[in-house]
Amino acid sequence: MPSLPRQAAGLPFALVALLASTLILQGCFASGEKTGPAAAPPLVTVMEVHPRDMPIFADFAAQTYARNMVDVRCRVSGYVDKWLFQPGAEVEAGQVLYVLDLRPFQAAVMQARGNLQQSEADLEFARKQVSLLQAQANLASAEATLVKAQQDYERLKPLVASDAASQQDLDAATAALRAAEETVKANKASVEQTGLSTRTQIASNEGKVESNRGALSNAELNLEYGTIRAPIAGRIGDTLVPVGGLVSPTAPQPLTTIVPLDPIWVRFKVTESEYLAWAKRGQKTPGGDLTLILADGSEYPLRGRITDTLNQVDPKTGTLELQASFPNPRRELLPGQFGRIRVQVDERKQAVAIPQKAVTQMQSMQMVYTVGADNTAVQRAVVPGNRVGELWIIEQGLKPGDRIIVDGQLKVRNGAEVRPEPYRESTPGA
Repeated sequence: MPSLPRQAAGLPFALVALLASTLILQGCFASGEKTGPAAAPPLVTVMEVHPRDMPIFADFAAQTYARNMVDVRCRVSGYVDKWLFQPGAEVEAGQVLYVLDLRPFQAAVMQARGNLQQSEADLEFARKQVSLLQAQANLASAEATLVKAQQDYERLKPLVASDAASQQDLDAATAALRAAEETVKANKASVEQTGLSTRTQIASNEGKVESNRGALSNAELNLEYGTIRAPIAGRIGDTLVPVGGLVSPTAPQPLTTIVPLDPIWVRFKVTESEYLAWAKRGQKTPGGDLTLILADGSEYPLRGRITDTLNQVDPKTGTLELQASFPNPRRELLPGQFGRIRVQVDERKQAVAIPQKAVTQMQSMQMVYTVGADNTAVQRAVVPGNRVGELWIIEQGLKPGDRIIVDGQLKVRNGAEVRPEPYRESTPGA
């Protein structure tokens, strides 16, 4: 205690006591000692644990792709005369993309059409059977001569027998009859030969007509192929062949590519253990809608569905590829983008879930602060399980009805009193 000044020796007792107490207080403040009321308990936010049904989600690395991408190629050789699209634009099926120099194809069509007309004329001439008709007329004339020779022979024979006509006349009639018979035989053979030749000629000309019709169809088809159209609808890429460039069906590179964007396809891979877990639950793949998380962390607003599963596990990675489709009406998604597929893989019934920020790490253990009825904080070890959004499912350490501290843990000591206020969840659930 500091000593009193000498001037205080003659002062009254009350004044001396007041002065002494003042000096004592000054000495206490000077020495760093604090006085006054006790510090108030820290303010914390508290929530009561209630069991709830929790869907369990998992994220998988994914990439978009176009399933039906088409390389636009030409079917005939020629030089590009026109280029009629804007790279990166949306094209419709059947839209004209390129026009080749059509003059060689038009000339080929005209030549094929002329050959067809010539063969059709030859066929018509063969069908009229002029040679056959002439042979048949010759046969009819020979048959008439034979009839007359037969009649002459029959008339002279009794006359010679009665010496009314000479034997010479009968011999001449007999010779004429034999000649007429041979002439008829020869004309019959000529009719048969001419008929066979005519039928052969008709068949040959019919074949030429069909061949020339095919040549005309092929020439017309090549003329049509000279105008290159979009085989499907989608977004078209840049042209790889300029105007004036030579194109060929056997060229290694296509003219351009077309990518259909609606729907957009997404592929992702799951582990063999995850696939087996679904199989044990009677599922080949997880059901429900899929959520696509884009590279910037944003969530694609439309939901997708798993449509295909490959037929074998990759032995190098131990994963199975799944393929999903997402509606893409605004063409926002493009092939080749990376992201994450979020899919519900399970559902926990009556699970205890708390906000992740309520759990603190202490060495190798996860701890939470619980608040008793007397508002005393008690530290408790927990065993967390799956994370669902901002929540953490607690497997062990908490039971329904427990009150836990969500915010303000850094100001809390084990066994100390706290001032709780209700915690309001920003998102009720996953």
